[in-house]
Amino acid sequence: MPDSIHAGHAKRRLPEAGLPGVADARVLPDDSFEAAWSSVFLADELKDRLLQTVASNIRLRATVPFEALPLHGVVLLTGRPGVGKTTLARGLADKIARVVGGLGHWAFIEVDPHALASSSLGRSQRSVEALFGQLLEEQAGQGPLVVLLDEVETLLTDRAALSMEANPIDVHRAVDAALVGLDRLARRHPDVVVLATSNFADAIDPALASRADMVVQIPVPDRHGRRAILEHTIAAIVAAFPGAAPLLGGAVLDHAAQISEGIDGRRLRKAVAAACANDSCDPERVTADDLYASLQRTREQL
Repeated sequence: MPDSIHAGHAKRRLPEAGLPGVADARVLPDDSFEAAWSSVFLADELKDRLLQTVASNIRLRATVPFEALPLHGVVLLTGRPGVGKTTLARGLADKIARVVGGLGHWAFIEVDPHALASSSLGRSQRSVEALFGQLLEEQAGQGPLVVLLDEVETLLTDRAALSMEANPIDVHRAVDAALVGLDRLARRHPDVVVLATSNFADAIDPALASRADMVVQIPVPDRHGRRAILEHTIAAIVAAFPGAAPLLGGAVLDHAAQISEGIDGRRLRKAVAAACANDSCDPERVTADDLYASLQRTREQL
């Protein structure tokens, strides 16, 4: 790890592990997050547009008044489970830290929205207020920050779809508190980026979507993407089990990509693992037919 990153650890006071609502906290750049960016196979122009938009908006927010250009630093990634939204967000956080310099050492906080919910009246609202008004505010005061709100619909549920009888008023107030917290961070800290992901875009409160500077739906991989994912996964297996090398043949990969239409990236990788569970239970002896059969079974389960 570069010396500058070690220095960042000394200068950034990260939240302690186990604090309510904090799933992860680290200093960026981070090598494992860099690998995450490379493992998501999307069109290069989409990944470039994500990074360029965030980097440009950070500079705009630092110089143009919020009233004239209400940028919140929020990027919303939506799409089916398994398409790589969370992995992409972590990789994007790393890229931001590497590309946008001159602001100090970047920190990354991943929020666990499920830990903020409570059946006790008023507690969810207080937890959300503490997260945004204290923890994230303190981190933003130290320097640039990327916040990941994974499964954001848990935290910012569409209030119009909530029943006042079935849902306590605390849920509504917690959503209000989260929106107020986002507004406060946006106005006070132009070097805070919020990356939000959701499997259920229709369940998100429209007020969050209106605050997003960019909304991107991550698609199920096309044939080229599926081929790249399969090759990446199989190559990792071959590194440990060289006998699986025939699966890296061009014709095998082409056919596997062709018959796997509609399968998301996570299931593609699991299908490769399932192919290794052949009659011999030996990855060294996995065959192309094992792979094809596994992909077919996966498609039938969609």
